[in-house]
Amino acid sequence: MMAGRRTEDPNMTTLSPEVYSAFSSLTTKELQQNLREEKLRDRPVRLLFEIPSTRIITHTLSKYVVYEVVVMRSGSFDSHRVSVDRRYSDFARFHHTLLQEFNEELEDVVLPRKILTGNFNPEVISERRLGLQDYLAKLYQTRCVRHSPLFPKFFTEQEQKRAHGLLRSGQFRLAVDQLQIILGIQEKLLPWQKPTLVVPTLSALAVCYRDLEDPEQAFAAAQKALPPVRRYGLKDYRASLLDLLVNLGYQLGKPVAQLQEELTMLRDTERGEVFTRSLKELVVQKFI
Repeated sequence: MMAGRRTEDPNMTTLSPEVYSAFSSLTTKELQQNLREEKLRDRPVRLLFEIPSTRIITHTLSKYVVYEVVVMRSGSFDSHRVSVDRRYSDFARFHHTLLQEFNEELEDVVLPRKILTGNFNPEVISERRLGLQDYLAKLYQTRCVRHSPLFPKFFTEQEQKRAHGLLRSGQFRLAVDQLQIILGIQEKLLPWQKPTLVVPTLSALAVCYRDLEDPEQAFAAAQKALPPVRRYGLKDYRASLLDLLVNLGYQLGKPVAQLQEELTMLRDTERGEVFTRSLKELVVQKFI
């Protein structure tokens, strides 16, 4: 009796000996870990908010509670911890502004109520901390809010004003520290915002690094800001960024012919409509 002849399925993928060996050498635990990591990569990215700590600030004429607000992204491991401090009054102003624009949409989103007495009781602070954390989560779940420019403004406006004040006073290193916090938050919010959100921050970083005599970092920041500026036609930034990139590129020995050509064409095409201010002159006017 002749043995049946085995035929190969042309659609079947054949593993090479090397790949087969790699798979067979994995333990069950390793395979499960790989599967978990694959599932994490497939999850949609969401924003998460945590208020892990509070502080009581006492001045001569005032006393208040500060809440540390941490912004994180899910869907993958987010090791970049970025946080800002906010008072209850900041939340209250933010909620009032949102209601002016999204009153009907926020009908079911309630800010924890204001308390007239017992504000510094540990139990009251803990309850409010959790309430504010839940409030931010519900705001994020409201589509019109998370896509609104008001949303990132709440997390960065105070720091922007502080950073630009430091920049104007020549304290560039301290300004960079603030701007990096701002950029970290803005990058987490980018999936729900216009890419131009980061342009003022990157431009300010480029100016600070240039004045700190760190041309590599300055070039990298300006180069990162340029694509959204081009795409969305931000004329006031485009010429200033190109001018800085050309100057830094010559200094660093980078190829700048295309950037120089783009700048020349921009100036020739716009015929005086292009702003002639330097990037620093443009940046110092922001957030006054």
